[in-house]
Amino acid sequence: MKKETNVALVTVSVFIATFMTAIEGTIVTTAMPTIVGSLHGMEIMNWVFSIYLLTNAMLTPIYGKLADKVGRKPIFIFGTLLFIIGSLFCGLSQSMIGLIAARAIQGMGAGAMMPVALTIIGDLYSIEKRAKVLGLNSSAWGIASVFGPLAGGFIVETISWHWIFFINVPIGILLIILIWLYLNEPKIIHESKPMDIFGSFSLMAMLVSLLLGFQLLGDEGMSPLVSALLLGSIVLLGIFIFAEKRAKDPVIMMHLFKNPLFVVVNLAAALASGFLMGIDVYIPMWMQGVLGLNAAIGGLVLAPLSLVWMVGSFLASKWMTQMKTHWVLRIGLLIAAIGGAWLYLMPFRSNYLWFFAISTIIGIGLGVTMTTSTVSAQNSVSRDQLGVATSFNTLVRTIGQTVMVSIFGLLINGVTKRELAAANLTNDADIMNKLVNPQTAKYG
Repeated sequence: MKKETNVALVTVSVFIATFMTAIEGTIVTTAMPTIVGSLHGMEIMNWVFSIYLLTNAMLTPIYGKLADKVGRKPIFIFGTLLFIIGSLFCGLSQSMIGLIAARAIQGMGAGAMMPVALTIIGDLYSIEKRAKVLGLNSSAWGIASVFGPLAGGFIVETISWHWIFFINVPIGILLIILIWLYLNEPKIIHESKPMDIFGSFSLMAMLVSLLLGFQLLGDEGMSPLVSALLLGSIVLLGIFIFAEKRAKDPVIMMHLFKNPLFVVVNLAAALASGFLMGIDVYIPMWMQGVLGLNAAIGGLVLAPLSLVWMVGSFLASKWMTQMKTHWVLRIGLLIAAIGGAWLYLMPFRSNYLWFFAISTIIGIGLGVTMTTSTVSAQNSVSRDQLGVATSFNTLVRTIGQTVMVSIFGLLINGVTKRELAAANLTNDADIMNKLVNPQTAKYG
């Protein structure tokens, strides 16, 4: 007799998955100045983040479709194994190129972990309880935001930055064991249809062209190659839509886009995620490279953002029962925008304590926006399409992150080069690497 799913332990497993991917982000951003100091290559530093997002986005919708076709459990375990392997290679990296390649493997694994984890929540809980559980799941980000910078700073300063990646291995193994033992899915019975191979490859090609184009735009500005990639992504998008309309079992059902709410909540998710990524990547560098703070404090200024994210999630779950979804999204985006405007107006060498207040405001706004987006996307489809809807919501977040981190990188690199030229300093890699070194900021 097949055992029933242990809802409590599987929910804990989902929280562990969220924690593992969340702590990865906080530790890497905290340690990035030290990694650049060790491996050099600030000029390609953006790729450590962008390649992870690129491979993540490329496979996310495919994993979502496979989760609907063959089940959540095998896809989730496969993704976690990939993530562990990628983490091992990241920790063993001896060059920035090697680290970037290993991060690509990590991204391939994460492309399955997060959307399938959120899909599992959709399977286990009713619509009424789902927002609250997602709010609790967000607490894993809060815990990671506090533990990550502290652990990252401690590991970097007392052991080696390589160990910020090795820490994923035991967590990942525990996660696989829990899911293997306690998630028991019903046998999937549906009409046997072949996987939409052409649609899958055209979608992956479109995403690679689009995201690579924006990454290169952030690195070098507009060029013939960038123009070709961005135009190519438009052509490939047309091919993908053409293929999906004729596929027997499309990767992404086109009828979803006839639902205005589905479109709006995913656009909001993309915008909010892009904003979040820019803050996560560049605020720790501001704290360390400009204010001269150590790695732990430099990353800890973002802790309130993730801690109050859960508050925003609970507010969203309450407000969604009291008003229309688009109003909840507007409120969340407005709160985040207020925090962003305050950040924009901050003097360059402001006391770092102000950033705790700004981080709190932004965290509440993004918590409201992201939770509303996920719940609404899942509510717009039937249970057998839950994986596709959730993975698409995750995909647009990744696209938003990749596009915005490239735009932020373009702006920051442009301003840095202009100021170096104005100060009659050479614009070489050594100078750029020193700019993010806390010791340079501290001792001038």
